[in-house]
Amino acid sequence: MIKKVFAGAFTASVVCGFAGCASLHVTSDVNTPLASSVKCHSFEWAGSFRGSDALRSSVANPVNEARLRAAIESNMSAAGVQLASSGADCLVGYGIGNRNVVDGYPYGWGWGGGWGWRGGWYGAWGWDYPYVYSEGIIGVDLYDARTRQAFWHATAQQNLEGVSGEKADQKIKTAVAAIFTKYPHT
Repeated sequence: MIKKVFAGAFTASVVCGFAGCASLHVTSDVNTPLASSVKCHSFEWAGSFRGSDALRSSVANPVNEARLRAAIESNMSAAGVQLASSGADCLVGYGIGNRNVVDGYPYGWGWGGGWGWRGGWYGAWGWDYPYVYSEGIIGVDLYDARTRQAFWHATAQQNLEGVSGEKADQKIKTAVAAIFTKYPHT
């Protein structure tokens, strides 16, 4: 078991080293009392993408879902947790999302002072309008299969909007490898 955990940690660090995981922002939250009592030796999927939402065809498409499942399964296996057809210790949930983020002060005042290329006081150092960008997130959740309570949630900021094929696959693998650097059972 120790060898499998070490191998999983080594694999994740090598993948992250080559793929640039350090540049991804990862957040993680652990229900410590529950996580310490749950022993994940096997897992099943908690569900799958459903619905006819417009995002399904771009961000949460079934091909990306298969890529995400494969990346999660690979990282779980590296941590010594195998996919089971029934009677698993843990359930794994996942998601891919995208949202628009508004950043900036919308009233035309920036920080600093002086005259700039815009010919006005406020234009020298700050934005005089909000900046809107698209933020993508990939998330993984672990649940105790017996109680159905969540004990780990982790996300990585990774935007899949407008990408497909090998580029989407690599972005998903990179995000999942970064997420699993926070895996609570290593």
